[in-house]
Formats: sequence, C-alpha cells, structure tokens
Amino acid sequence: MTFSDSDLLPLSALQHYIFCPRQCGLIHIEQQWVENRFTAEGRAMHERVDRPEHEIRDGIRCEFAVPIRSLELGLIGKADLIEFYLPGHTEGEKVVPVEYKRGRPKPDHCDWVQLCAQALCLEEMLGIRIESGAIFYGQPRRRQQVPISPELREETRRAAENLHRLIDSEKTPSPQYDKKRCSACSLMDICLPQVRRSAETYLQNSLASLEDTSGLQQP
Repeated sequence: MTFSDSDLLPLSALQHYIFCPRQCGLIHIEQQWVENRFTAEGRAMHERVDRPEHEIRDGIRCEFAVPIRSLELGLIGKADLIEFYLPGHTEGEKVVPVEYKRGRPKPDHCDWVQLCAQALCLEEMLGIRIESGAIFYGQPRRRQQVPISPELREETRRAAENLHRLIDSEKTPSPQYDKKRCSACSLMDICLPQVRRSAETYLQNSLASLEDTSGLQQP
C-alpha cells in the first residue's frame, strides 16, 4: 500500500503510539497537549538542532533538521541530524540518522522505532540501505548505537500500520494505568487514568449487580 501526501502522519505520533496508544489518541485525534518539565526540556534540546544547517567534521557531513517522509509507511517529519560519511572515511561511506532525546534510554522500543522509521524514510528517499542509527540521550550525555535489524524494521512497520488504524478509527483508547509511565506523561491531568479506571470498575460492578438482582426477581 502507498499513502498519499494528505494521509501522511507525523513521525512523532509513532513514538507516542508505542509509548501509550491513549496518549497518541489524545494528542493526534483529540488535539490535546500540555507541556511539562520533560516536554519543555525536550523541546529546548530539539530547538538547538532544528535548524536547516550543515557542517563537515572529521570526514562526516552533518545535515540538521532534514525533512523526510515515507509513502510506504505513511509518515512525514524531520530528522534531527543525518550524518553522511564521506569517501575515504575509515568506516566507509554510509548514512546514519541521529535522534536527540532529553532523558535516558527507555525500557521499551519507542525511541528505537522512531529512529528506525527515520532510517526507512531515508532508504526510500535515497535508494540506499542503512545498517544503523544513533540516539543521543541528554541526561547521561551519551550516544547509543542502534542496529536497524530485520526485527526492528518489522516492529516499526507494524507500529506504523497500527498507528494509521488508530487514527482512522477516530477513537481514543481507554486508559491503562502504569505508575512509572503515567507519572512522566504531560497529559496525566487530562487522561486521569486512575479516576477513569475506578469509574469503569464501579459501573461494571453496578451493572453486574443489577443483572444479578433482575435475575433473582424473575419467577
């Protein structure tokens, strides 16, 4: 399947979906957004690299804020940094996408999937094969190499398909409370996962109680 330009979704939505489908729905279906310290720090970090500039250092051409898209995945966005290793470099000629994140490596694959999606966009645009990318994390100030493996490629393609399915449904998923994940989410006060879960449980128990009562009243 090939998507049209009007059907392309932002690359950032892919990370939102992997992190939490409900967060993705709140942002990209209901247009909800609240900034907290984590999102502000992340925005500040991206502002430093979100300028269409380039430089050459140590045999590597660095291109910042590069527009990318994939009609196969139905995604569009910007790559924070793309490194083009020039002829004669000790590591050989290659292209490496680099994503900047404010925090630490996450326990799930949401950052890796977003990076892999950038690699797949570049492969489609440039007609090349990308073997690896990198993520620079702000808190440990460390660069993590990420192999663009067949498994990660498949995970990314499935995530993109599920993302489009969610957005097309126009239905925000119900909350699934997770203390660590929810506490870091800027939409916590909008989502109210604990309150909604308690309310849903109460309604389910009430309905079950009514059904039991009506059953007892039958002759």
